[in-house]
Amino acid sequence: MTQKTIIGLHPSHRDDIADLVTRRPVPGPKISQVDPFLFLNHHGPQVYPQNNRGLPFGPHPHRGFETVTFILEGELMHRDSGGHESVIRAGGVQWMTAGSGLVHAELSPDAFKRVGGPLEILQLWVNLPARLKMTAPRYQGLQVDRIPSVAAAGGKARVHLISGEWGGATGPVESITGNFMTTIEAEAGAHLDFDGLEQRSVFLYVVSGNVRIGGREVAPHTLVELDLAGGELSIESVSAARLLFGHGDPINEPVVAHGPFVMNTVDEIRQAIADYQAGKFGSVTA
Repeated sequence: MTQKTIIGLHPSHRDDIADLVTRRPVPGPKISQVDPFLFLNHHGPQVYPQNNRGLPFGPHPHRGFETVTFILEGELMHRDSGGHESVIRAGGVQWMTAGSGLVHAELSPDAFKRVGGPLEILQLWVNLPARLKMTAPRYQGLQVDRIPSVAAAGGKARVHLISGEWGGATGPVESITGNFMTTIEAEAGAHLDFDGLEQRSVFLYVVSGNVRIGGREVAPHTLVELDLAGGELSIESVSAARLLFGHGDPINEPVVAHGPFVMNTVDEIRQAIADYQAGKFGSVTA
C-alpha cells in the first residue's frame, strides 16, 4: 500500500472576531473544502483578562451539517434549541449534528468571564450528504475523561480518540457518516503511522509545532492537503506538536453554503432561511 502524498500546504489566514484571535486555513484562497470537511476556525491561543466579555457566539442557526468543537484550553458553554446544555472544559469535545435545524449559542461561562484565563478552541464544520441533511438534530458533549487517550510512537505521542477505532480503542462519538476524528499530542522525534486511508479524505491541521510528512516540513497553523489514492500516512514530529487529524469518505455532491446553512441547492437554502424565520428551528436564550 502506498503513502499519501502532499497536494498542497495551506497556511491559515488571520480573521479575528472582535477580540478573539482567529485563524482559518479552510476555506482559503486555494482550497474550498476537504470534502466532507468544510471549514475550520482556530481561536486563540490567548489569555483573557479578568472581567472579560467572553466568546461572542450568541444564538444562531445551523442546518445541513455538523459542528465539532475541540476545547484545547479554557472552557465553553453550549446551549441549543433541542434542550441540550453543557460546559465542556479543556480536552473535551462538543459534537453537534445540526441536521434539519437547530439554534445554538456558544459562550463563555460566567466564571470564565469573571476570572479569565487561557483559551484555545478549534471548530470544524463537517458536511452531511443529501440523504442526511434533514436528519434529527443531536448533541454530544464529552469531557476529557470520556475520550480514550492511546499511547503511540513508543510513548512519545498520545492519540485522543473521539470517533472511530484505533490502537485497540473506540472513540465515544458515533459519527453518522463514519468519520474518524482525533487530536494528537506528540513529543519531538515521534513517528506515527496510520493506515486504511485509501480513497478517504484526510483532514490534517498542525495546531502547534512542526511536523514532517513525505520529506516536507510543515509549519504550525497549516492545513495539509493530501491525495485520495494513498492508503497510509506517516507523520514525524520535528518538535513538540499538536495536530487535528481525521478522515472520512468524500460526499461528492454539490455544496451551496449561505452563512450558517449548508445545503445542495439554492432552493434548499431559501427554504432553510424561510424555516428559520418562521421559528421552525426553535429558540434559545443567550
